[in-house]
Amino acid sequence: MEDSASNHGRIPKTTSSVHDVRADKPPFGSRFLTDASDVWSQNAWDHVPPPDDQSERIEASLARQRAAPVPEEEKAKYNEKPAKHWDNFYKNNAGNFFRNRKWLHLEFPELVAASQAEAGPCTIVEVGCGAGNAVLPLIAANANPHLRFHAYDYASHAIKVVQNHPTYLSPPAGTISAAVWDLTNPSLPADLTPGTADIVILVFVLSALHPVEWAQAVSNIHKILKPGGLLLFRDYGRHDLTQLRFKAGRLLEDNFYIRGDKTRVYFFDLGASGPLFSADQLGVDRRLLVNRKRQLKMYRVWMQAKFRKLDAGREHLTDSRAAKIEDGRDD
Repeated sequence: MEDSASNHGRIPKTTSSVHDVRADKPPFGSRFLTDASDVWSQNAWDHVPPPDDQSERIEASLARQRAAPVPEEEKAKYNEKPAKHWDNFYKNNAGNFFRNRKWLHLEFPELVAASQAEAGPCTIVEVGCGAGNAVLPLIAANANPHLRFHAYDYASHAIKVVQNHPTYLSPPAGTISAAVWDLTNPSLPADLTPGTADIVILVFVLSALHPVEWAQAVSNIHKILKPGGLLLFRDYGRHDLTQLRFKAGRLLEDNFYIRGDKTRVYFFDLGASGPLFSADQLGVDRRLLVNRKRQLKMYRVWMQAKFRKLDAGREHLTDSRAAKIEDGRDD
């Protein structure tokens, strides 16, 4: 590992990029930009504060978007059949659009622990698995014969991509099943017994749902998890570069947009308290990505959290560490 970014060698990523909002300092080992002149020496820096004029940039972008939102009469067509638009997306892109999410092992070491040969019985459920870019690398690295993976997505073509992958057909250890299921459906998947999941993975999924659908989605996750079970959450953060780049005619609701391929995306701001989950982690990943060739700086923001299902006897309690995802937007 290089001692300094000024050595012009890429710094290996060895720790989480997420700063828990309740912690005084970011995690040790982060890629800190300590000298502004070093900015072009690396592709990415962790925990970089936005520039002084970022507030003005944000306000200008949001004002432009609010001045020309999606016409009211057109909103229904984008919200009516969201699964169809994602299905079209995977038909057009197959499994080639997203990179495999190997970073999950770094951000969520609980997944590494569950995959150890001696870890014992464990059930992991990924909701919104897409083309398998998270679950397939996880099962490929698994050495636990007692680990069971369930993968769900409401895009049928995405599930077909997963089911035809060599790792799915011949997992090195454990078992994996994939099926079509809509997280906003009041009924749980037929092959999943309520209260049996040790871990639920929800990565860039809740942002694809309309805010009015979040309550049902969170309720379903709560039903899937066993008491003390863990929800691993990561999604787009408020005022991320992607949000600020949206042009006119894309704004559906505050912080909720329609992309050119007709899929939807919401940008979160974690916060608020609630009675269903306690928060083991409630963090923000603020990263400066650098295009050295074009001399561009891109300020990215992601939200990440680990929510633990409270025991039945504690679900009526609310304390300073409790959190529920559906309150992650400004009212």
